[in-house]
This record gives sequence, structure tokens and C-alpha cells, in this order.
Amino acid sequence: MQVFKNLRIIGIDHGYGNIKTANTVTPTGVSVFETEPTFEGNTIFYDGRYYRFGEGHKPFISDKTEDEDFYAATLLGIAKELSREKIYETDVHIAAGLPLTWVKNQRESFREYLMKNSDVTFRYKKNLYKIHIMGCSIYPQGYAAVIGKLGEMNGVNMLADIGNGTVNIMYINNRKPVESKCWTEKLGVNQCIISVQNAVLDTFGARIDETIIENIIRFGKANIGKKYLDCITEQVRIYAEKVLDVLEKYEYNSELMRLYITGGGVSIMKNFAELDFENVVLVDDICAAAKGYETICLQSLRRGK
Repeated sequence: MQVFKNLRIIGIDHGYGNIKTANTVTPTGVSVFETEPTFEGNTIFYDGRYYRFGEGHKPFISDKTEDEDFYAATLLGIAKELSREKIYETDVHIAAGLPLTWVKNQRESFREYLMKNSDVTFRYKKNLYKIHIMGCSIYPQGYAAVIGKLGEMNGVNMLADIGNGTVNIMYINNRKPVESKCWTEKLGVNQCIISVQNAVLDTFGARIDETIIENIIRFGKANIGKKYLDCITEQVRIYAEKVLDVLEKYEYNSELMRLYITGGGVSIMKNFAELDFENVVLVDDICAAAKGYETICLQSLRRGK
């Protein structure tokens, strides 16, 4: 969270896998209850309903304004940031993002969605929050994650933001993004997880929990039988190869450019991809985009924009 005068800037990275703020990460899967759930967890009470986050992921949708889930997740992110400083009423400027190629067409509708209530009251962990939404800025999500590294991006650079739902690719040449060279592919980490689950089911007739797959993606191992581990590892390697194929489709060449990888798929590429890591930068801070949104927004507000 950044502060500009009396305004608190809160960056929210609306991922399909996790909702990230500058300091918090919460799985995006949400359950909605009319009555208070037995287990509170990451639960907010808003507009007469309880929204509990933290179990699983949100299915991919091409328009994040289709339902209330991302709005409720935004309120949760705001509350989690404010709760760190025991602030329960304040003016807020939301700094958020969209996949690179979606920004132009969806920026205004997403901004309106996040600002639909100028004043909103809700509860989180028994505390009442009264938030005054004073503004909202929308930025390209991959670019925001590397904003702190622009100073080193001389020459030709490719950015690959591997999220749970999409892979976003952008060229950044001599520290400037190239708008004509931005692409979005529906090849997010969730596609990898689905492939793994299908392979295990087809091979062994067993269903495997996402938690096991995520541990293997992160650490390259899990406390399971070797035959299952080998099967899962093979599928993750195949996914990593598919991501590399996509990068090469957009003319990635390790000898001609530096590759920056960010997003939830960093661990996959680090542990399973065949890359020349001497010319690859892994941005493994999962909160990097949310922090970047705040940085860009603060700079804009200081310039009076």
C-alpha cells in the first residue's frame, strides 16, 4: 500500500489462481453463502452475502466483470492491506491490471466495475470497513511486474507473464514497451494442472489433488509414489515445452534478446524448462504486479494525472 496525501493506493492483481496485493496472496476460488459459514477463513460479508475465498481457483473467463467474484475479491484485498495497519475507514485509489492485449478494449468497463460503489461498507474478520473509492487506474499486468527492472532493459527484451489463465507476451526495447508486439495466449498454468489430472486419471484411474501438483511445480518433488511423480513431472515438462513453443512463435531467440518471466508460471519454467538461464530473468515475487500497479499509480498522481 502506498500513500499519496490522504489517499491510500492499493494494488490488486486479479489472477485466476490468486488475488494478490503488495503484501498478501489469497487463492481466488470463492464460495458464496446466504448465512455465515462454519469456517470463517478469508471471508467478507458484503451486500447481504458471505464470500469465502481460499479453496481452489476461479475458472477462466474472458471478461472479469461477468459476476461479483472479482469485485468481492477486490474488497477482500483492500481489507487485508488495511488490516495490517488497523485502518477501517479511509479513501482508496484502486490500482489494478488486465492482460496486455485486453487493456485497450476492457479498461473502461473494468474500471467502472471496480468503482461501481463510491462508498462501500463490508465486514472482514468481524471488523466493519467503510471504504470510499476515490479513483481507479488500470495497467498492463505483465509490464507492471517488471517496472522496477526497466532501467536494465537495454536492447531487445521479451516479457512472458505466465498466469493461471493466460500467457501474456510483450517486447520491451530500450526500456520502452512495444505496443504493436503484445499477445495473449490461453495457455496459463491451469492448463498444465488439467493436463496432469487427466494423465493421472487415464494412466492410474486415480484423481489427484491440485495441492500435490502445485508442490511439484514449486519444489520439483512431493511425498507421493514414484510412478505418480514421474507421470506428473512428464506432463509439467510437456507444458513448459508448449510455453517455449509459444515464445518461439513470437520470435524468441535467446542469442538476440533477454527473456523476463513473471507470474505464477515462473516455478515451472525454472524447474522444468530447457532455457539458457544466463540470459533469462525470473521475477519470482508473486506480488510483483500489485506492487508495480502501486508504483505506477503513485508516480501518475504525483504528476497530477
